[in-house]
Amino acid sequence: MSATTPNATAQRATFEAMIAADPQRLRRRSISLGVAPGDADDVAQNALLRAWRSIEQLETPGVGAMCSWLDTIARNAASDLARQQARRRTDAVDDDPVGLTDVADEVEMRRILDGALQAIHALPAELREPLLLSVVDGLSATEIGERLQVTPAAARQRISRARRSLATCRRAGMSEHV
Repeated sequence: MSATTPNATAQRATFEAMIAADPQRLRRRSISLGVAPGDADDVAQNALLRAWRSIEQLETPGVGAMCSWLDTIARNAASDLARQQARRRTDAVDDDPVGLTDVADEVEMRRILDGALQAIHALPAELREPLLLSVVDGLSATEIGERLQVTPAAARQRISRARRSLATCRRAGMSEHV
């Protein structure tokens, strides 16, 4: 095992400060990469562990470079999880054939979810980000305002506008146009 260099110690301190400032960052990044919310914490922890173990390999000590490096590690952890899940699905062959109604229900649900995701991604970033911080991360308007550097009232207004926009899509038959 190699001794920790002064540069690695500084990088670890920067890394710890970055994670402490935004502890849900890797969870949100995992979800944005398509990881199911139930698996996002596992992917985030896996990415943090990988980063901690390989911090000495980071050549550029800046926060920007560290964020990019950490995003790459998170992307790799998400890809690894997807491969593991794909292997499990092919390994676990079910003896009972799936009924046609089960397949139709599954297809309809996926169609609805795809429509919802498309509608969310179609929102402008200034509406989408506060909505996801509220719904996915469970942050309050005050916390969202601090994170986005806006007032809590502005955060609430953006969340409300995003929800109204999604409700309009739903009333317009969002799931039928996917």
